[in-house]
Amino acid sequence: MTIHIKKLEINVIIGILEHERNIAQRLMIDLEASYDYKEDRSFVNYADMTDLITVELTSKQYGLLEDALIGLKNIIHNNFPKIDKLFIELTKPDILSNCHVGISQEWIF
Repeated sequence: MTIHIKKLEINVIIGILEHERNIAQRLMIDLEASYDYKEDRSFVNYADMTDLITVELTSKQYGLLEDALIGLKNIIHNNFPKIDKLFIELTKPDILSNCHVGISQEWIF
């Protein structure tokens, strides 16, 4: 089973430039989390996952997208140990006027 979270939009302090440290900016999160679902209601709750992501990103105020990506991987893996494959993409849609920029990575546990 794979959970898909697409275009989760959060206003956060993220970045290393001075103006990024003072004003929240939009960050978009796309995520895929796979796990072995059994019909015993042992599911991964995507609403809990989006809440966890929101709290992590708003409270930590990461400097680099890379650090935010690793932080999300760690907290998701720790809170949802059933997940055996995780893909996360973080996008800053407003930092450059002519494109969206971001990073992504996939992990297999």
